[in-house]
Amino acid sequence: MREIVHLQAGQCGNQIGSSFWGVIANEHGINKDGVYEGDSPLQKERLNVYFTEARGERYVPRAILMDLEPATMDDIKHLEYGALFKPDNFIHGNKGAGNNWAKGYYTEGAEIMEEVMDAVRTEAEACECLQGFQITQSLGGGTGSGMGTLLLTRINEEYPDRILCSYAVFPSPKVSEVVVEPYNAALATHSLIQVCNEVMVLDNEALYDLCKYSLGINQPEYRDLNHLVSSCMSGVTCCLRFPGQLNSDLRKLAVNLIPFNRLHFFVMSSAPLVSCRNEQYNALNVTELVKQVFNKRNLMCACDVENGKYLSACAMFRGKISTREVEEQMLHLQSKHHNVFVEWIPNNIKSSICDVPPKGFEMSTTFLGNTTAIEELFNRVNTQFKAMFRRKAFLHWYTEEGMDDQEFQEAESNIADLIEQYQQHSMVDDEGDEFEEEDE
Repeated sequence: MREIVHLQAGQCGNQIGSSFWGVIANEHGINKDGVYEGDSPLQKERLNVYFTEARGERYVPRAILMDLEPATMDDIKHLEYGALFKPDNFIHGNKGAGNNWAKGYYTEGAEIMEEVMDAVRTEAEACECLQGFQITQSLGGGTGSGMGTLLLTRINEEYPDRILCSYAVFPSPKVSEVVVEPYNAALATHSLIQVCNEVMVLDNEALYDLCKYSLGINQPEYRDLNHLVSSCMSGVTCCLRFPGQLNSDLRKLAVNLIPFNRLHFFVMSSAPLVSCRNEQYNALNVTELVKQVFNKRNLMCACDVENGKYLSACAMFRGKISTREVEEQMLHLQSKHHNVFVEWIPNNIKSSICDVPPKGFEMSTTFLGNTTAIEELFNRVNTQFKAMFRRKAFLHWYTEEGMDDQEFQEAESNIADLIEQYQQHSMVDDEGDEFEEEDE
């Protein structure tokens, strides 16, 4: 079976990860003590994608939780599903990263990295056919960005042929929670370009707007935002966990969504997204699902897809849906909105269908898009980074941990190259222009 090892780093990453395990456990009929209480054999058939069976028919998440301070770990242990996790896989430091990428990557994070890697090896070696690793992290702080990217770098060195997938919360366009987050985000992005295979881009502001305007939650809390992300994460791997007509997995996603090696940053959305008061007035069918996931207001990161073009996209359907209906909708979408898809990739939407719908719904869709419009996000990060770096503001906090100016310059240059590549491929027309892709 194609197993996945789940990792979560920092406060934000652990909160999203914990919400994700609640969703997965519920879908597979696992109670808060790890005991199977489901009502369908399909729930138990592929449990080992995310769970390991322990003694007494108890199912344990294949998860490693890490932070540089103990408070987050203590909070998770007291959550509803806190008892699910293996105690040895709670790994934490005591000093904290202090919103400093360098502390997470070079000093505090490096001190406990060997302990984390031992836990990763233990989980990976117990797998029959390891598909890859997924991590939840925030790029604005110190632990998720610094220690998270250090872990991905180490895993990439030891398991170069396995898929590395990151669910990364990028800085929001208007609301900033950390003054030095342009530094942290730029340095982390520099690493993600090099070592990660797939990066699902998220930001809190877009998630907040989704909750408020699409779901009708007047004052969304972090748990509402986390549940949205968890539902998407669940949809990405549903074909691994349940039977379907058109199957997908992490490797198939990479092959179909990444036309050029460095352009592996995806926007995400899911449907249905309807507020409780409007639910009875909306039809739930394939047409409505497709309409919702391709709506730019329903994306989980702040970028306007109309300012770019889709290189490729993937729609993952769940529920009793006919393949013909899906194919017709995909064809209709591409012909109606042909101006938002590049013309030099003829059939650039991959679709998959899983027969088992999520809990509480008859059908649903998860959408991943590789769009050149995501350059807006990198432009924003790079502009803020350059404004601070030009004045050498806050730089001493990083150099004290052993960094030098050259690393900052490399990060800035790498992101600028990425932006240029996205711009290059959004402008190419269908007259056969060719660009050489330089893999670094």
